[in-house]
Amino acid sequence: MNIVEKILAKAAGRDRVAPGEIVEASIDKAMMNDITGPLAIDAFRKMEGTRVWDRNRLIIVLDHLVPANDAQAANLHRILRVFAREQGLPHFYDVGRGGVCHQIMMERHVQPGEVIVGADSHTCTYGALGAFATGIGSTDTAAVLLTGKLWFKVPKVINLILNGRLRPPVAPKDLILYLIGQLTADGATYMGVEFSGPVVEATSIAGRMTLCNMVVEMGAKNGVVSPDDKTADYLASRGLPATPFLTGDADAQYDQIIEYDVSSLEPMVALPPAVDNVKPITEVETVEIDQALIGSCTNGRLEDLRIAAAILRDRKVKPTVRTLVIPASQEIYAQALKEGLLDVFIQAEALVCNPNCGPCYGGHLGLLAAGETCVSSTNRNFVGRMGSPKANIYLASPATVATSAITGKITDPRTLEA
Repeated sequence: MNIVEKILAKAAGRDRVAPGEIVEASIDKAMMNDITGPLAIDAFRKMEGTRVWDRNRLIIVLDHLVPANDAQAANLHRILRVFAREQGLPHFYDVGRGGVCHQIMMERHVQPGEVIVGADSHTCTYGALGAFATGIGSTDTAAVLLTGKLWFKVPKVINLILNGRLRPPVAPKDLILYLIGQLTADGATYMGVEFSGPVVEATSIAGRMTLCNMVVEMGAKNGVVSPDDKTADYLASRGLPATPFLTGDADAQYDQIIEYDVSSLEPMVALPPAVDNVKPITEVETVEIDQALIGSCTNGRLEDLRIAAAILRDRKVKPTVRTLVIPASQEIYAQALKEGLLDVFIQAEALVCNPNCGPCYGGHLGLLAAGETCVSSTNRNFVGRMGSPKANIYLASPATVATSAITGKITDPRTLEA
């Protein structure tokens, strides 16, 4: 079996599972946020739920509308606060105590081999630590709150073997955009995507998070990297217990095995209005921008901020470009402050915002007007995603976004003078 099948078999209490089978799996962790959580709680009540199945396994994070930007958002937050107190939940992350939900999960809760569900489509991020993690709807979340179980159809799995090496400033974001462009938005519908090969082995946990985060943009059920020494080191650094790792068998079966040599990969850009509309940056360098955004559950981690700060140091963003920098968690924010990265951004005349999802999904901060263009390190560029349906969103790496903020147009970071 491959790693996806092994995890689901363990969770279902079975020796083996095969693609297409329906299994009832025990859930190790469940997560919900301030947009999806109130809906799940309402469904939980309608199902006559009174107590969640395990208060230690439910994580609630306020992150989409933080701090509350209107009375409706404030009410959503209140619903979750009341529920957390009522249920005695130890893992409730209120304003100022957490950050973007997927970053908080990775910092404090995810362990290899677990089955984790989240009421958010980018829950697949947690596969970076060798977990089976997938997004579910609010009604399914309510069922998990009641029972601690959920059925799954065992997915077929694509093994993407990535050979060669990435040549900086080419980054994991460029790689996943390239792969989405190759496989298309529905190329992995309800499939697992396993990342393997020398490039993945050399990639940091933060980079692996970027890869797994965006598999949903090719339709996948989950993304995963088999745990290794980097995983063990990460868990140790976080003080998380290291359980015996589940990995795929040497003769594991896959629906597809696709190999890529990415040594010659260049910075990539996803053009509006689809994430799979991907082109090399050399084909889009003439696009002028109004806004640059660095952050989100895809690219708001410390290594992303370090890359952006190295580019922006002793430089200013173009006066016609408003630039937002949003660390993915309070911990990252604090470390970036300690390292002087936030001062670099401020001196460059960028706006450093509190950890939140806000502009990524068009709910709060940094929304676009009709006719405006943003280059963003986020994960989606659909029509209306970041404000006006007449705005345009281009997706790129933090290096590309930072470089473009300086020049005022989408710019290859390899061309920036030292």
